[in-house]
Amino acid sequence: MKDRNPSDLLPLPVSQLHILMTLATGDKHGYAIMKDIQSFTDGAVTMGPGTLYGAVKQMLKGGLIEESNERPDPELDDQRRRYYRLTDLGGRALDSEVARMEQLACAARARRAASTPNQGA
Repeated sequence: MKDRNPSDLLPLPVSQLHILMTLATGDKHGYAIMKDIQSFTDGAVTMGPGTLYGAVKQMLKGGLIEESNERPDPELDDQRRRYYRLTDLGGRALDSEVARMEQLACAARARRAASTPNQGA
């Protein structure tokens, strides 16, 4: 899967983008992913378990993420929890999607500036 071009995966579904963003900071289990997304979006996005695990299933199948056997502290952790981590492909897809969105935002600002009537004329 390392040979896959991340650009072929774009645009990413928003749920997958949010999950990749949270896993970019390290391995997390499902509930921690949901809480992190809610935190970094200042509560604007609340991802439920159905959306999360549906996206996780697709992302595992697509090679964007993988299950991790690493646990922060096995004695303090529930063994039933599954932890997920970003793969190389997932990291490259995240970078590509961010670049695509930056380009889109620049184009939108340019179009908006071009359509705004000159105030001083």
